[in-house]
Amino acid sequence: MNQAGRERSGDEGAGESDGEDERAGEREAGTGRRSFLMHAGLTGAGGLLAATAATAATAAAGPASAAAPVLRPEQFEADELLLVPDVLLLPGGPVRDHAVRVAGGVFRDVGPARKLIGAHRRLTPVRLGRTLLMPGFVDAHHHLTQSFGKAQAFGQPSEIFKTVWEPLERTLDEESAYLAAKLAALEALRGGFTTVADAGTRAPVDGAVLAQATQEAGIRCVLGQVCSDGKGGERHLARWDGSRLVHPSLAIPVPEDAADAGVLRRTARLCAEAGAVFQVHVNEHLASVERSLKSVGRRPVEHLHHVGALGPHTLGAHATLLTPGELRLLADTGTAVSYNPVASAWKGNGVAQAGTMAAMGVRFGTGTDGTRGDGFRLVDAAETAQRLAFGLSSGDSVCGAGRLWLEHATSRSADALGLGRVTGEIAPGKAADFLVVDLDVPELTPSWDLSWELVRLANRDQIRAVVVGGGLRLWEGRPLHWDGPALVRRAAAAGREVVRRAGIRRVEPVPSGP
Repeated sequence: MNQAGRERSGDEGAGESDGEDERAGEREAGTGRRSFLMHAGLTGAGGLLAATAATAATAAAGPASAAAPVLRPEQFEADELLLVPDVLLLPGGPVRDHAVRVAGGVFRDVGPARKLIGAHRRLTPVRLGRTLLMPGFVDAHHHLTQSFGKAQAFGQPSEIFKTVWEPLERTLDEESAYLAAKLAALEALRGGFTTVADAGTRAPVDGAVLAQATQEAGIRCVLGQVCSDGKGGERHLARWDGSRLVHPSLAIPVPEDAADAGVLRRTARLCAEAGAVFQVHVNEHLASVERSLKSVGRRPVEHLHHVGALGPHTLGAHATLLTPGELRLLADTGTAVSYNPVASAWKGNGVAQAGTMAAMGVRFGTGTDGTRGDGFRLVDAAETAQRLAFGLSSGDSVCGAGRLWLEHATSRSADALGLGRVTGEIAPGKAADFLVVDLDVPELTPSWDLSWELVRLANRDQIRAVVVGGGLRLWEGRPLHWDGPALVRRAAAAGREVVRRAGIRRVEPVPSGP
């Protein structure tokens, strides 16, 4: 199918003795109870909330306050921008009274707002009101062509790739693989992800199909190519060399998929030489650990180390069942891990020891594993899983606090993918991959510790804008330059047909109860 075909795709009033002037002022400001009730009566619950918010904002800001700026998508579409949010999330934490200058798709300047405005008087500052400008989330582990079957994994035994994912992906053709990948990209953007890492597909299609889907959606993609037979790796890496949004990667789904130990070693070395990442699932399930022990006499991480496939270029997905010795191997070799907490909750045998990894210096990012494309829910799950699995038993009420999980969902995820020099934080020279998040919401009012509040309280619906490489990709949840609803409709029809043809073998356990 050609590209064109895919594109179609407040107090009571003071009283009589206070005088008419004061009552008139009260009516004008709209802060009296009569005005409040009138607005509520006219507009219902929405008006009640709006009137409450307006009253609180006026009282907090004082009578001289200016109206909050009305943001419009076209304000983000100039070639050069000077953006002034209320709060900027920098590597050291959130700061106020700062601004960023974006040009050529890159952060050029980051610093105090007054200084940047003075230095760039030719630019009209875009004042973003009570918002947060933060790095986009980076999904360190995804399966873009599995988006049609997410709910098929619900309630299933832990290791389901042979019963669900392999049949589903092998049923895909070029059209359905394209739709599945673009649907996943749209969901990821809506959830605040500006980068996703696809771990390679078993669909019998050219990787260009996935690249086209993600490029059209406007998301940055680490695109894995499965090469368990040792073939095609060089071509895939060269094919996307220099691409702005597609970063090539090689993948072997699990170590035992490789034709032999030499393939594991050569694939990892090829990635190291190309500055790419080698993706492999490791120690995810009991069954996979036991298969490795029976076949090669070593656990998966131990086996990768034995054949020379660990190192800073390697990204091990899941790593939920690690011995102390394997943790040490990861730390000593600089190997990165994708911590996928929602996958553990949905279909796992364990929770990765992310807190211990952080303490030991093991590099790790956070990934969805294609479960749900929602960055704020992912960081919430990352912290919650650590608290439930390890914090409660050790009396650790902090479990890294909010900042740790934000870092490992942004800059540390980018580092795990080999993109630390490209994206993941707001800093000069990094790609302008960022979110504009509404802070003027009850969930974050009043704010005491914004980093932790973002992890536990923030929501996807607060994301006003998603920008990738300086380009506005989504505005209030919808793409601006292509038809998102039309894609959803096409994907719904195609997805049902794919699942029907796949013949997925589900276990249907009967819930226990009275």
